[in-house]
Amino acid sequence: MEEVKAYIESGILELYVLGQLSAQENNEVEVMANKHPEVKAEITAIELAMEAYALDNAVEPSVDLSDKIFSKIENSNTAAPTVAEPKIVQMYEGSNDSKVKRLKYALVACSILLAISLGALFSAHNELNTAKDQIFALNTDKEQFAKQVNKLEFDKTGMENRIAMTETNEWTTVKLAGVKTSPAAKMSVYWNKANKNVVINYAAMDLPKADTGHEYQLWALVDGKPVSLGVFNENSAEAVKQMETIQKAQAFAVTIEPTGGSVNPTMEKMVVMGAVSI
Repeated sequence: MEEVKAYIESGILELYVLGQLSAQENNEVEVMANKHPEVKAEITAIELAMEAYALDNAVEPSVDLSDKIFSKIENSNTAAPTVAEPKIVQMYEGSNDSKVKRLKYALVACSILLAISLGALFSAHNELNTAKDQIFALNTDKEQFAKQVNKLEFDKTGMENRIAMTETNEWTTVKLAGVKTSPAAKMSVYWNKANKNVVINYAAMDLPKADTGHEYQLWALVDGKPVSLGVFNENSAEAVKQMETIQKAQAFAVTIEPTGGSVNPTMEKMVVMGAVSI
C-alpha cells in the first residue's frame, strides 16, 4: 500500500490527465489504474478537479465578438468566387510576320540543298563502287594474263627440254599411259642411258588431282620389284624435275601416296604405267 501511495503522490497522475506523458508512461499508468482501484479513483478525482477549475475560471466572450464571427460566416457563404478571365497572349507581333516567312523559306531551301547533297553523295558512292569493281576486274584480268604467260613460258621450257632430250641418243623416252582407274592420265619419263638419270617433264604430264594430304610417287620396276625414285607434286615452278637415278628398269609407274611417300606402292592408287622399250 505504501508503494501505491507513493506512486499517487509522485505527481505522475496529474501529468497523465494533462497529456504530458509518453506512450510508454501512459501504458504504465493505465496498468496501475487497472491493478489498483485507488489509483483509478485518484485519476477520476484529478479529472473532476481540473474540470471544476476550468469552469470556475472560464471567461465569457463579448456579444460584439460573437456577432462579428457570425457575420464573417454569412459573408463567406454568400460571396461568389471571382474567376479570372483567361488572357490570350499573341505569339508573334504583326511586325514579325516577314521574319517568320523568311525563316520558312530558308528552311525549305535548306531541305532542298540537303536532298541535292544526299543525291550527289549517293551518286558519288555508286561511282566509287563501280570504279573499285573495275579496278578489281582489271587486277583479276592482269593476274590471269600473268598466269597464262607463265604457263606458256613453262610449257615452252618443257617443250625445249623435251626436244633436247629426244634429239640425243643418250635419252630414252618412256611414255606412261593411264590404267583402268584413270584411263585419261598420261606422262613421260626420260631415262639417260649413260648416267642413269631419270627426269620427268611437267609440260607433258596429265595426272589425276591429288589432295593436300597426298602426292605422286614414281616407281621403277626392276626384276619384278618396285624401287622408289622419289615423290613429286603438280605444283612446280620448274618445267622438269630430276628424280633418283636407276641403273636398270623394265617399267615405270606412278602411284598416289601420302605426303612424303611410301615404302611400297599402293597398287590400287596407281594412275599411270609404261614399259621401257629395249
